[in-house]
Amino acid sequence: MNNIIRINKAVFYAYHGVLKEEQRFGGKFEADIEMHIDFSAAAKTDSLSNTIDYEKVYSMISEISTSKKFYLIETVAYMIIEKLYETYKDLTLAVIKVRKNNPPIGGVVDSVEVEIELTKSEYLSLKSSGKYEQIFDKEG
Repeated sequence: MNNIIRINKAVFYAYHGVLKEEQRFGGKFEADIEMHIDFSAAAKTDSLSNTIDYEKVYSMISEISTSKKFYLIETVAYMIIEKLYETYKDLTLAVIKVRKNNPPIGGVVDSVEVEIELTKSEYLSLKSSGKYEQIFDKEG
């Protein structure tokens, strides 16, 4: 059974970017979160304890996105996916998109976006091999 919970266009104001102006003045960012989990027990029991509480996920996204300045939205996306897998043990697949609106790239662009699609087994493999930590060592 493939059940999906999505959070679409979660919006936050943050200070991510390589340029000093981006880190000083900030900008509007968005995230889309897709979480694959069997929530049939929640449907049968009508109980939030048997599924993912998307209000808590939104709070988590907001906390990660606004608590620290990052140069790259890629780092923000990796931090979100790591927190999801560490928090929700029954999660089987997560897809994270993080968008920077109106990026300063010398032209008119609505947004730039990064996307990570990672299964739980891929995450656990990266984590156990130490490759996941190497990603963050390189980023900063």
